[in-house]
Amino acid sequence: MSYALELRDVRKSFGKSEIIRGANLAVQAGERVAIIGPNGAGKSTLFNLISGRFAPTSGEIQLHGQRIHGKKPYEINRLGLSRSFQVSNLFTRLSVFENVRCAVLWSLGHRYAFWKFLADLDDANDRAEQILEMIKLDKRRDVLAMNLTYAEARALEIGITIAGGSSVILLDEPTAGMSKSETKRFIQLIRDVTVGKTLLTVEHDMGVVFGLADKIAVLVYGEVIAFDTPDAVRANARVQEAYLGSVLAETQAAAA
Repeated sequence: MSYALELRDVRKSFGKSEIIRGANLAVQAGERVAIIGPNGAGKSTLFNLISGRFAPTSGEIQLHGQRIHGKKPYEINRLGLSRSFQVSNLFTRLSVFENVRCAVLWSLGHRYAFWKFLADLDDANDRAEQILEMIKLDKRRDVLAMNLTYAEARALEIGITIAGGSSVILLDEPTAGMSKSETKRFIQLIRDVTVGKTLLTVEHDMGVVFGLADKIAVLVYGEVIAFDTPDAVRANARVQEAYLGSVLAETQAAAA
């Protein structure tokens, strides 16, 4: 069976420190998967391995049945995987519209040519406008990215991530730093823009995790100790002992 994304016994060491210790994960097309785990579990390292920032020490990573480990990030992107980051990565002196238009060019077949004007690329302009409507920033199209609110900047990053038409989307803590009302709206935005796509997200907010994910992968000390539906993961004794029980107790105490 070919999965949208599959990790087979993936390991990553930095010197003598083994961070990812034989991670296995098989994500079906169209699934929304949240990756959770304690600090230091290796979540960011795992994302870096999948997106090509790091090469695994051993093991295999496949995207739609094609081996991608060892490829450069832009090569993996062109095969259909896009990633957002924890830290904003925008062209701050370009407008919202210009940021998105830059992101759609390659997928539409446009390459650098000094005799072409971006304003004349009707397909790129139309696609950028469509994405702005999807991420609810069409009324902010001409605002410089540096002048966006935090939540707007995160929405723009989502727009850039989906702009190339990738089928697999990686979002790294997309709601970090948001208020409860912003987080609620953002969950719905993520749902809307990833319809028909495969989603992996690293997230610490359990409300986001249980409200968004079809399945949850629990990463502890570099190993995936559980991968199942939210209800099954919540009831998993090993997960409760290793991670989830303490997190849920902290969440309940904070809400009291």
